[in-house]
Amino acid sequence: MNEQTLFDYLKGKYWNDLTQSKDKFSFYDCFSESTKTRIELKCRKRHYPNLLIEKDKYFKLVKRYIEQNEIPLYINSTPEGIYVFDLRVIKPTWTTDTRMPQTTEFDIINKVEKTYALINIEQGKKI
Repeated sequence: MNEQTLFDYLKGKYWNDLTQSKDKFSFYDCFSESTKTRIELKCRKRHYPNLLIEKDKYFKLVKRYIEQNEIPLYINSTPEGIYVFDLRVIKPTWTTDTRMPQTTEFDIINKVEKTYALINIEQGKKI
């Protein structure tokens, strides 16, 4: 599954007014105006029991919750299912690593420093 397929699935099943971010480098991927839900999407080719979220994206989504009362969700697809995490209740433990790929979506192999947390799939809801 890729992000467009995941977006289409979520729009068809859960948020009929879901719109995609116009900026592919934004801190979120889509938004539902009717439910005030801002979502970051990730699609993994392999299943992992712990899924990575970047600190910058987490804090920007949570900041929108605090300032605008928008629901911040992190939705991951893996070969074993789709997992939804409500970032209002996730309390991550942050790790910084200088060997992280700059991006996983494009063929850029540069290594950069990233601060991230691993969120166990048990902290989310499988849909």
